Amino acid sequence: MGLDELAEELGCVRRTVYRDLDALMYAGFPVVSEKRDGHVFYRFLDSFSLGDVPFTADEVLALAFGEDLLRSLEGTVFHDSIRSALGKIRASMGPELGAYLERLAESFRVLPGPHKRYAESREKIQTLNDAVIGRRTVRMRYLTGRTGTESDRSLDPYRVWYRAGALYVIGHDHLKNEIRTFAVDRIQSIELGDERFEVPDDFDFDAYTASSFGVIAEPATQVRIVFEPAWAAYVSEHRWHPSQQLETLPDGRIELSMEVGGTAELTRWLLSFGDGAAVLEPAQLRDELRQALEAALARYGDSELPS
Repeated sequence: MGLDELAEELGCVRRTVYRDLDALMYAGFPVVSEKRDGHVFYRFLDSFSLGDVPFTADEVLALAFGEDLLRSLEGTVFHDSIRSALGKIRASMGPELGAYLERLAESFRVLPGPHKRYAESREKIQTLNDAVIGRRTVRMRYLTGRTGTESDRSLDPYRVWYRAGALYVIGHDHLKNEIRTFAVDRIQSIELGDERFEVPDDFDFDAYTASSFGVIAEPATQVRIVFEPAWAAYVSEHRWHPSQQLETLPDGRIELSMEVGGTAELTRWLLSFGDGAAVLEPAQLRDELRQALEAALARYGDSELPS
């Protein structure tokens, strides 16, 4: 669009339009001009090319946002690779567009919550990635969190999975002859084997993890929990599980129903609500929660501090 058309559409003089366009370009906005038939036309740059691939500014901004999202994996191939890719893209833009996108990226920030540290696991993660892509069995020494024991295992890794600040690998465990989930940070050592495997046609990652409340895959059961009014807004604002259903009760409490497995993870989550939550069903979950609360009360009921 030319200066005359812009001035007419905006209801101002040519000098004002020119001044504002110049200010936008100085500020780094992607405004470009071109001369055709003796007239100068202006337009916003909707996209730029990296080689033969066009990118819009929004797409690059999304990548920058993704870099922030992956900060919890800093020091690993995932975070370092997206940072490297963004560096190459920014370098191809030119100073004005690069500065503009830098300011856009600074307008959106992600602060990661509690997460595990993986900077020292870079080589292990790379080995797992190679094994998943190449369909190769790995041999690893694994530390079991519940017992603190180590064991040697062979694993056919189907998928590397990031969940709630932690990395996991899901695959066929030769030792137990079943599909299992392992925490990447508990892998003490790992190496690629020569054996090849194929992921079974009937393995569905989404179906395998669908009933899990966290990462433990257990048969789903009906769970009903009532939260006190003080927690009603917080609970209703979050999506805890795809199967969840919420019902607001007449007294301001809220009932959460879902079909999930993994009572150990549910118990730990429910303990964070203190006396603000009560399990209606299943009975097993009520019992586990009661035992945990009684054990905690016993610790605090003792007048002496634990040594």
